[in-house]
Amino acid sequence: MSQPRLAEAYPLDADEVGATALTAFFNITERWKLAAEEERTLLGTPPRSTFFKWKSERTAKLSADTLERISYVMGIYKALRILLPTEEAANAWVRKPNKAAGFAGKSALDRMLAGRVVDLADVRRYLDAERGW
Repeated sequence: MSQPRLAEAYPLDADEVGATALTAFFNITERWKLAAEEERTLLGTPPRSTFFKWKSERTAKLSADTLERISYVMGIYKALRILLPTEEAANAWVRKPNKAAGFAGKSALDRMLAGRVVDLADVRRYLDAERGW
């Protein structure tokens, strides 16, 4: 008899996943000092009413796209905390101009605010490469 897969043994509650993801996201964006419209863009530009409900209630069943976006933001945040010596430096990095390939002198936030998931992924890949991953 085979063992049940992890997801079968411990099914995830979509509301819990959404609440955890939104709480993490808004904690990070608060540290990065993002405006509501910047947060909306990173989340994939949900309707304003939906966004503000998420922000105030911190709960929702999120789409796979939104969860993917939040995952990238969390990975970027974590990588910065590993790479940079202080939380202040890590949080400020997203707004600083970057001369590395792929940024063209713009900040990582500028790149992420282009609105596509791939832009978030590219920033994450850049930081992972800097970490030697």
